[in-house]
Amino acid sequence: MVSKIRAFSAVIYTMVVIPFSIALMYCFQKSHRKIRIATAKVFMKLFGVRVQAFGEIDKEARILVMNHQSFMDVIYLEATHPNNLCWIAKKELGKPFLYGHALKAPKMILIDRESKKEMVYLLKEAKDRLQNERTLCIFPEGTRSLGGEKFLPFKSGAKVLTEHFGLRVQPVVFCGTRKCLDIGAMRFDNEAFIVKYLPSFVPEGEDWFVELKEKMQKEYTSLYSQLFASPNS
Repeated sequence: MVSKIRAFSAVIYTMVVIPFSIALMYCFQKSHRKIRIATAKVFMKLFGVRVQAFGEIDKEARILVMNHQSFMDVIYLEATHPNNLCWIAKKELGKPFLYGHALKAPKMILIDRESKKEMVYLLKEAKDRLQNERTLCIFPEGTRSLGGEKFLPFKSGAKVLTEHFGLRVQPVVFCGTRKCLDIGAMRFDNEAFIVKYLPSFVPEGEDWFVELKEKMQKEYTSLYSQLFASPNS
């Protein structure tokens, strides 16, 4: 019951605060990062979100590659990362009026992941954001997972972007964010989650993307065991 009340409160926060934030972002385009930071930080503080963070943020990394479990992944990074982030999301997320403008106002990149033609568009838009000193953020799984022990298959968008522009990559691993917040199920248990920043790197070799997934999965498995260990183990 408490979880649903908390989730309902989060929805009310979104319905009240986000339209105001969107209006400000459209009016003050150059300040949209500050507006997003403030909106996310207020959410984190208002709901007392608890997180254990490990590793160091590399402000020089130009693309963040991370697994995806919950909208909390986005809220957390928006509230804490020092760079001006540019999220790469599926096109359908731009269709709902409120959430769509929350992505369009700060010029996030919306793509049809199933269309090969969209790769040209993605490269064009990514080039523009990189030239404007923004850090790309991508979920190679392509959608939210159920928060189980295994990642979903990685799609190729992150690999293409990184290799095309020669980007410095920082992997980020989230664990437990779906248990913390699952808006789709109207559940906001607000349990502590873990985020780990892995060392950044400039890819070398043909197999770097496969090796990246393996490394991220290994780190995630370790965090999963730590977070969801049986009390009797």
